[in-house]
Amino acid sequence: MKIAIGADHNGYELKEAVKAHVEQLGHVVEDFGCHQCAETDYPDVASDVGKSIQRGENERGILICGTGIGVAITANKLKGIRAALAHDYYSAERAQLSNNAQILTMGAQIIGIEVAKKNVEAYLNVTWEGGSQRKVDKIDEVEKNENK
Repeated sequence: MKIAIGADHNGYELKEAVKAHVEQLGHVVEDFGCHQCAETDYPDVASDVGKSIQRGENERGILICGTGIGVAITANKLKGIRAALAHDYYSAERAQLSNNAQILTMGAQIIGIEVAKKNVEAYLNVTWEGGSQRKVDKIDEVEKNENK
């Protein structure tokens, strides 16, 4: 799979560890930054990752900031994007299986590297099979009606 990844300065170190892990799992990674610990605004990175998924350039994304909340909020503002905050294995897996989330978000100030790696594995090792399609369709309908 081709995976977009991004972080602000708070998530830089965790992003680098997760990026290496995703590559070790055999995926191709496109890194949207930040590329050093210099202050970076998470909305810019989250928007770039989400837009790459909208355009079909990447299949899924991983976003990291201090809490994972800001990047999730930003990515979810993009039409058709479902970003899920997950700090545990089960939630990361269900983000994909139950909600067909294209983006997993995590907080570098909340979880450590090993938990983040396990979450990423849980998220990437499962595939949406349409089991909750009715519910995902309702999410899409809310978005459609909100933009009228």
